[in-house]
Amino acid sequence: LGVQQLVVAVNKLDNVEWSKDRFDEIVESLGAFLTQSGFQTAKTTYAPVAGFLGVNLVDRSMPEATELSRWYTGPTLVELLDRLEPPGRGIDAPLRFPVTNVFRGQTATSSGFAVAGRICSGVVQVGERVRVLPGDESAVIKIIESDGESLPWAAAGSSVHLYLSGIDPIHLSIGSVLCPPTSLVPIVSSFVAQVILFDIQIPLTIGASVELFHHARNIPATITPLEILDRVSGAVIKTNPRVLSKGMAAKARITLRGSTISESSASSSMAKLPLETFKTNKDMGRVLLRRNGETVAAGIVLSIDT
Repeated sequence: LGVQQLVVAVNKLDNVEWSKDRFDEIVESLGAFLTQSGFQTAKTTYAPVAGFLGVNLVDRSMPEATELSRWYTGPTLVELLDRLEPPGRGIDAPLRFPVTNVFRGQTATSSGFAVAGRICSGVVQVGERVRVLPGDESAVIKIIESDGESLPWAAAGSSVHLYLSGIDPIHLSIGSVLCPPTSLVPIVSSFVAQVILFDIQIPLTIGASVELFHHARNIPATITPLEILDRVSGAVIKTNPRVLSKGMAAKARITLRGSTISESSASSSMAKLPLETFKTNKDMGRVLLRRNGETVAAGIVLSIDT
């Protein structure tokens, strides 16, 4: 799923008198599960804490930490978090801006229609022309706002409001993606993903109906299993399986069947989705699958069908 580093807080150890044996037992059992799930042992760390008392969150200077300090001299939870290697932001990549909300500005300086969202990659500037996908419409960035402050530009990782001009708001909807006219996001109706199934009660069979979530957009889809994979090594265990059950890792083809969002734009494209592979753009290549209100799987896009 793209998670490379993990910090585990083993909480409420004060309830067992700061027992080192209990901490080691939890680390051993949970470590085996995480390794089986594909997490690297070298990039997984553990911190014994008592959240309610604040012990070993920031420091261990309080009297309640005396028992813990007798056997634990490692870093605090905050120190472990500070040691994580921050992921790189795709500033040099083309702009990708999935829309999470569409609204009308209420102030004199921020009037007109705007879209909200988080910049997945690239940089956006005031005066720049962007393409709105799916569809054939384009718009010009009039104002960029973040936390009520007007900005001349914003980069990957920033959550902003973009006020647009030169476009009818009927062509803007939650789930649309803004991108440069010279570097369009592929519009797909079918793709192959590597997924991990959660603790589901009913297995997924060939052609099972699911609801695909990608950022703020959700679309009905069907899933066709292709291969069952080893969760640790990624090796193929079985090809063309009939069912996928809980805890499995698999490759599957996902085919869109339509959209559940309001048909306010580009009705001919409602069964298609702006999507990229995980290798191309991590944020644009993650998907979530739900069924009957339950999250059944999550995964990354390996390839798209054109």
